[in-house]
Amino acid sequence: MTAPRRSDTTRAAILTAARERFAADGFERATIRAIAADARIDPSMVMRYYGNKEKLFAAAAEFDLRLPDLTGVPTDAIGATLVNHFLSRWEHDETLVALLRAAVTQESAAERMRGILAGQLAPVVGRLAPDPAETGTRAGLLATQMLGFALCRFVLRIPPVVALDTDAAIAWLGPTVQRYLTGTI
Repeated sequence: MTAPRRSDTTRAAILTAARERFAADGFERATIRAIAADARIDPSMVMRYYGNKEKLFAAAAEFDLRLPDLTGVPTDAIGATLVNHFLSRWEHDETLVALLRAAVTQESAAERMRGILAGQLAPVVGRLAPDPAETGTRAGLLATQMLGFALCRFVLRIPPVVALDTDAAIAWLGPTVQRYLTGTI
């Protein structure tokens, strides 16, 4: 087995520091200098490997929603299952919070978020939608619920939304998500 190259270790340290810094400060306030300091390297190394802050953010914001296999889930429980899954992902991975913060003001981050939703969420919705022609609309509406909730809970920190425990959040959001996935207008 070969030892990892120094550049691989440096890149990994930069990405770890960037994810933490973007999550804590958001895209606008995070700086290359702060990220480099967190990674204990010279800022020029960040620029060498990633070019600029937007490219670094795009690299740091790689995100897999790890959507659950819904084949064994009863149809009427899919909404609640997805809400539970999304809440768990948001609560345990700061990358999505950073991406959400940045997507509000940075086009490259917004494009990254759209790509995640189109590439990962839309195929799942397409398998559930009664009419495949409605997949885009249904996936978009699902995104409004989950992104809106995440914005209010993890970014804006609206007290009543933050105070909801997981079961209550699922009880509120699950039926709406269920309707978006399998219901009719």
